[in-house]
Amino acid sequence: MNPQHSHGQTIFAMIGLSLALLAGNIVMAPVVYADIFPSGGKVASPDNKEQWISIGMGVRAEFAAQEKAAPSGDKYSNNFGIQNARVYMNGQLNRYLKFEFNTECFNCPSSINGGGGGNGSGGGATPASSNFFGGNSTVGLLDAIGKFEYNSYANLWVGRLLVPGERGELNGPYFHAVFDGFRTPFNSADFSGQMGKGGAGLYGRDNGAVFWGQVEPGYGHLQYSLGVFTGLQSSGSGCGGPCGPNQNGSLLYAGRLTYNLWNAEKNPGYYTSGTYYGKSGDILALAAGFNHQANGAGSYQFSSDMTILTGDFLLEKVLSDDMGVVTVNAEFKRYFADYDPRAFNSVGVSGVAGSFGNNFGMFRGSSYTAYALYLFPQTVGIGRFQPYGRYTYIAPDQSTIRSEWEGGLNYVIDGYNSRVSAFWQHGDIASKGLTNYAQHAGGDDVNRFVLAVQFQY
Repeated sequence: MNPQHSHGQTIFAMIGLSLALLAGNIVMAPVVYADIFPSGGKVASPDNKEQWISIGMGVRAEFAAQEKAAPSGDKYSNNFGIQNARVYMNGQLNRYLKFEFNTECFNCPSSINGGGGGNGSGGGATPASSNFFGGNSTVGLLDAIGKFEYNSYANLWVGRLLVPGERGELNGPYFHAVFDGFRTPFNSADFSGQMGKGGAGLYGRDNGAVFWGQVEPGYGHLQYSLGVFTGLQSSGSGCGGPCGPNQNGSLLYAGRLTYNLWNAEKNPGYYTSGTYYGKSGDILALAAGFNHQANGAGSYQFSSDMTILTGDFLLEKVLSDDMGVVTVNAEFKRYFADYDPRAFNSVGVSGVAGSFGNNFGMFRGSSYTAYALYLFPQTVGIGRFQPYGRYTYIAPDQSTIRSEWEGGLNYVIDGYNSRVSAFWQHGDIASKGLTNYAQHAGGDDVNRFVLAVQFQY
């Protein structure tokens, strides 16, 4: 028997056994366990009930085994990793003035090889290289938002916050329907590993302002968000001459429109979710978004405007007669950045997206991903099982096409607050990478097996 196939069977059996043991232990757990995952600690002022502050936390961890990723080059890698470790703080001064402050563990040891991780209350992904943060993990600022919320129609958030775009960005790692949500190319605020000169944001965040709200056009619900951000910054000295493409200090503009034909989605601000586990009833949401920055890609000598157009779709149907919940997500993204490939060569890199200094190599091309999930109505222990399937396709203009199939099983204990996932991925995204768009990027189709957990309070 092929040793790789044999090892893959072993890993898959380990995942199945882990889930079986978990379910077996949970069946015998006392009923009180159903109440151990509240939505966070909230303390109100004794003098003014409108004033309050809340604190919470979130952790996402996984064990991953990837084919041909061991140092030998022909064996499975075996890695435990921390994808995210966050502290959330929210508060309110009065009914109109609020704030949000979140931290993240940057450069936490991650089991992912060649792509993704995630970000915060909303969306984004890990930077292209963990070396951007040095050799040790650090806890740093993720979000710092001042909120002016007047009514459902018109609100303003300012500070360091998520850049509007597609649903995947605004879900964030914790509110995706699947654990490994980021399998398509990143936006400019994800490509960068730093804020400021030479960087374009961090974990899907940037410094700026977002105006958002919801209107009722007579049928359905229309949600909007429009933002302006610093975007990619470039230095004008200190690099032996002008550095980076954005020498005129142009800003990044972003926006999103979502039309809910059935029930309205209920999320904080302009954030989104990948599923509501049937708790919001039937959902049918169509959305479009954009990001644009003049001279937001390339190098000083070979610069280009950067434009991203996105469209996404969410359908969630609560089946009659208590037959469970069906959820379907789909997303399309098209990236325009007409810089000369020689922009990469200005700092000696070859197609690695988001390298700062003299260039900022944005992905060019299109991608799509779609997945379907079914949540069983029966409770097993303290949770319900949710099998799913997914397909992702990435077509760079200047590199090789890559694709991936994924099949998995979620054990949903308390929605996004506590969930266990086991899944298998097969394709060449893991081997070619989500950030390597060199002209001759290569990699075989490989298998990847993951057992993951996430908890929030």
